[in-house]
Amino acid sequence: MTLPTLLAHRLAARPAERHWLIDALWADEAVGILGGEPKSCKSFLALQMAVAVAGGVPCLGRFAPARTGRVLLYAAEDASHVVRQRLAGIAAATGRALADLDIHVITAPSLRLDVEADRDALDATIAALEPTLLVLDPFVRLHRIDENVSGEVAPLLAYLRDLQRRHHVAVVLVHHARKGGAKMRGGQALRGSSEFHAWGDSNLYLRRHGDQLTLSIEHRAAPALAPISLHLATNGDAVALVPTARPLADAAPAVVAATPASPRTAEQRIEEQLASAGAPMTTTALRKACQIRNATLTAALAALVAAGRVRKDLAGYLLAH
Repeated sequence: MTLPTLLAHRLAARPAERHWLIDALWADEAVGILGGEPKSCKSFLALQMAVAVAGGVPCLGRFAPARTGRVLLYAAEDASHVVRQRLAGIAAATGRALADLDIHVITAPSLRLDVEADRDALDATIAALEPTLLVLDPFVRLHRIDENVSGEVAPLLAYLRDLQRRHHVAVVLVHHARKGGAKMRGGQALRGSSEFHAWGDSNLYLRRHGDQLTLSIEHRAAPALAPISLHLATNGDAVALVPTARPLADAAPAVVAATPASPRTAEQRIEEQLASAGAPMTTTALRKACQIRNATLTAALAALVAAGRVRKDLAGYLLAH
């Protein structure tokens, strides 16, 4: 028996509009890790992603969902009333009611990916509900294996990859960072085997510095964005992670004046060109005007769009305000 093959030019080409599940934040039908230290709002961000996909609202107020649909969630560490309260607060922050969101919460007391019966039950649940996004939080409560042993971790991650491929569902796996990993890169700081970092198509890493949170984003098949500062904002019952406003440009005029020869960043050059153009510019026009490589341009544009400084319409890119 031979394996099925196709000529390369006959492989399905994914339409551009299906490249993302959440623009620049999570790839469509991607598996990956949402990692971070304890108390770094990992679960909160996972719930905001759930609300974004189910409600068609921007995640973190900036990352618009490219596709919406049902969400299936398993929150192993939080009581059901806590999950409900958090989801309701996040929904309220976007102007939505929780009752209007198609989010299904698994209420089983335990779910273990290293137990065949539980794997079969999860598979059957996904087949029945057909979710667009599956959130599992956190990995440490989903097994009794040794997370440091690649041979034990790999089969569980392979099972989740198989779910993704067979059911066309994006999978967000919340996972802890190791102690003492604050100075490491996000992927290297994940607790346990290096399999976690290698597995993800899209990975998000949260780090806390006092009251300030920093979100790092990486993708297997797209440029990484510049780190984003976040904080938890509350307004009555509405609670959500939101980007921290950038410091005003005139906050330190002496420093700016003292370094007139500093090279302009790609982002600054793009913003200057868009400001002088007065009309949307295509990527081809921007690349020629800024004289930068295509990869640099793509990464810079993604960062500017995520930061809310640039937006894209059918004619091209233009300043957001």
